[in-house]
Amino acid sequence: MTVPGQLPSPYASEGSSANLADILERVLDKGVVIAGDIRINLLDIELLTIKLRLVVASVDRAKEMGIDWWESDPSLSSGARHRELAAENAELQRRIAELEERTA
Repeated sequence: MTVPGQLPSPYASEGSSANLADILERVLDKGVVIAGDIRINLLDIELLTIKLRLVVASVDRAKEMGIDWWESDPSLSSGARHRELAAENAELQRRIAELEERTA
């Protein structure tokens, strides 16, 4: 049933209604992928290509799909930050030991 002045809701059917939380739960549970390419050519010469990929999913669902880049990004993960600092520390200690051997 439509009310004058309102558009019919594509997510609600007669007798039931879906609120935003229900819709969001469904989207995060299943996941949504949006992909698109933009190409700019001039006289058959490709000047610019932009590839857009958007995945909307819960963290658990993303991990099931093999997407876990946030775990290795130092700006998003404290564990990755500690690993990066540990690797940098080991490299600096190696360089100091090398310099001490040269001066000895």
